[in-house]
Amino acid sequence: MTTTVLLVDDQPLLRMGFRMVLDSQPDLRVVGEAGDGGTAVRLTAELAPDVVLMDVRMPGVDGIEATRRIVASGGASKVLILTTFDLDRYAFAGLRAGASGFLLKDVPPDDLLAGIRTVAAGDAVVAPSTTRRLLDGFAHRLPDLDDSGSGAGHRPFGAGPGRDGADRLARLTDRERDVLGEVAAGLSNAEIATRLVLAEGTVKTHVGRILGKLELRDRVQAVVFAYEIGLVRPSANPPRHPD
Repeated sequence: MTTTVLLVDDQPLLRMGFRMVLDSQPDLRVVGEAGDGGTAVRLTAELAPDVVLMDVRMPGVDGIEATRRIVASGGASKVLILTTFDLDRYAFAGLRAGASGFLLKDVPPDDLLAGIRTVAAGDAVVAPSTTRRLLDGFAHRLPDLDDSGSGAGHRPFGAGPGRDGADRLARLTDRERDVLGEVAAGLSNAEIATRLVLAEGTVKTHVGRILGKLELRDRVQAVVFAYEIGLVRPSANPPRHPD
């Protein structure tokens, strides 16, 4: 089965490089390119790609707002955000907007290909431990996100410290809350099983039920939800990234 991809970046040379990498794979096909978020939203509606490889900083409609619009449209296309270390906070905003994960722009070709395939299969591309580490690094700056005008204030999956988030958390059993806390801590299913003395299959079942009850798509959104609802807190000493 071929996975179709829409490339979104305002730098033509980068799009050309990504296209060369993707076109070398028999199971991946680039169906279009866009140089700004507005065009990306339009082409996603027209072409219905399996994966939208989305840049963040672009003229006009940026990648965060474009992601929000694509996800809000209700289509099946998944968004994979591209970022750099100094734009971690925009990656977080992208996840909140509904992206299925993010990669660094200097990612090795094999990792890029694996990430696209992972997102197309319906899973999150970012490993839970990496998600937790990166979120720790910029969750402290969430107020800045809301003031940035980059669409970070949108919460399409309803997380947050408000009444809706609390009501949804109340849908979980005590055991499911325990599992959610471990997922947010970056543990794999096997590690959660060891810590909670459960079978790994049981943990997988719990995770599936948690995502269903909270109306979330994947583990990345579960981590974001746990941060926003206050179930977990950022590290007191977040890692430093270059400015």
